[in-house]
Amino acid sequence: IDELMIGDEIVLKPGERIAVDGTVLDGVSYVDESMLSGESMPVEKKEGDKVFAGTMNHNGSIRVRTDKPVSDTMLAQIIRMVQDAQGSRAPVQKMVDKVAGIFVPVVIIVSLITFAVWFLAMPDGGLERGLLSMATVLIIACPCALGLATPTAIIVAVGKGAEAGILIRDAESLELAKNVDTLVFDKTGTITEGHPVVVAEKLFTDRRDALCVLKTLEKRSGHPVAMAVSDYIESAVPADISDFEEIAGRGVSGVANGSRYYAGNRAMMEERGLSLPEDNVPDVYSKVWFAAENQIIALYAVADKIKSSSSKAVALLKEMDVDVWMFTGDNGAVAEDVARKVGIENVKSGLLPKDKALDIQLLQRQGRRVAMVGDGINDSAALAVADIGIAMGQGSDIAMEAAQITIISSDLQKIPDVMRLSRMTIKTIRQNLFWAFFYNIIAIPVAAGILYPVNGFLLNPMIGGAAMAFSSVSVILNSLMLRRKSLYSDIKNNTSMKKQFQVSGMMCNHCVAHVQKALNSIPGVNAVVTLNPPVADVEFNGEVLSITQLQEVVTDKAGDYRLTEK
Repeated sequence: IDELMIGDEIVLKPGERIAVDGTVLDGVSYVDESMLSGESMPVEKKEGDKVFAGTMNHNGSIRVRTDKPVSDTMLAQIIRMVQDAQGSRAPVQKMVDKVAGIFVPVVIIVSLITFAVWFLAMPDGGLERGLLSMATVLIIACPCALGLATPTAIIVAVGKGAEAGILIRDAESLELAKNVDTLVFDKTGTITEGHPVVVAEKLFTDRRDALCVLKTLEKRSGHPVAMAVSDYIESAVPADISDFEEIAGRGVSGVANGSRYYAGNRAMMEERGLSLPEDNVPDVYSKVWFAAENQIIALYAVADKIKSSSSKAVALLKEMDVDVWMFTGDNGAVAEDVARKVGIENVKSGLLPKDKALDIQLLQRQGRRVAMVGDGINDSAALAVADIGIAMGQGSDIAMEAAQITIISSDLQKIPDVMRLSRMTIKTIRQNLFWAFFYNIIAIPVAAGILYPVNGFLLNPMIGGAAMAFSSVSVILNSLMLRRKSLYSDIKNNTSMKKQFQVSGMMCNHCVAHVQKALNSIPGVNAVVTLNPPVADVEFNGEVLSITQLQEVVTDKAGDYRLTEK
């Protein structure tokens, strides 16, 4: 693709990824632009329409004229925006660094003053006692507890987060999460599943036997909406279809048992003179009508399904006084419908990737601490610009690289867990620092010999060393207490169960993606699949399915991969 010049013409076949930004010269197809726009439904492309690098051509061949060099495509611009945003961010100055910068020289000065006072106040033996007291001050004030206060809590918190499916890249993001007051969600693949499924079926006749014809017709189409309908219909007997025809922008048709059947949109039905019944299905859904030659048989409403955890996550965030927003590239009607269903009042739709980043900066200029949650390349610039970027583990690699925190599963209830974990961690760090300073405030004057004029007590340096070690141990033990504390949504969802399965037959990351997608298509199932080792970690939120049920789904949607319970 580096050899492509502006004005070159390329032919894109079905299933190919588009390599350049360009203009369609001829042909008709549907292009999946979700990675850039966030719109879950493929967009029709015909002569004169623009296509963009990185998007996926679906079911038609098109000829495209190159409009921009590879280095200047929209995808390349997004990558540069991410790099600029990441490079411009300054690390937060840790409180303990400031304190240590003052504490250490103060202790050295105190130890020198201690030696001077003993040496001048006691001409006989002052040198020996002054040296011992100075050494004791330095030993007992050795900032081990102070130095351990932050890293021990961070180490424990990061480990606890990993156990809960939350990967934290750095301590800075963990520290900042507690101050987040505004959280922005992407829609496609974050609040929703990211792929079309049938959400409603309406039968206008009792001809369920004809549904096998619909399944066969839709299976032969390459359109994602058609595939959603085909997957939904449970008929196992394929129909014998002849004279199959796919009409771009309309639907498909074919002959079965001597009758012609049609499956497509409203325009297709009206062009054939069919009168459509009242359906009461909201216009935000994609509608697939199924008809015989002169009779409407059924209607299927297709949409990007909302995750079961989305509304619960939004409710939990509101309980934590977090202002929730949704930014999406999808159209306004769809965005408003999804937002209403999950309880989000603040919505911005039709946004390009750069618009998301600019709107987040606008919120930041209002004095807000903003976290962004997304999964696609189109979210990466916004993830990098936000105070905290949170990526979904099943999203793109670029999004995970731009974010500071990654949620391994698709469960959005992990987002409140992140904030809860941050608050617990900072509270533990402050407790550690309090005990470290409280110990020093009491111990340093005693080590200097303040009690000697009163009762003749002078602290032995060995006892001081033991006290110093005990303070470090107390800080470590307090940090380890984090492991015993429950995260907020852990308490809310104590009915979930996790199981691990061995997966045989996987050879590469594409196999991993197929198996993971198949498992996550099951309602109430969150799965993370790895190649090395070849295992699937499956979390059931509700009914626990048998391995036989899981295997049926994997075989049907992914292929010949075998699950074995470990």
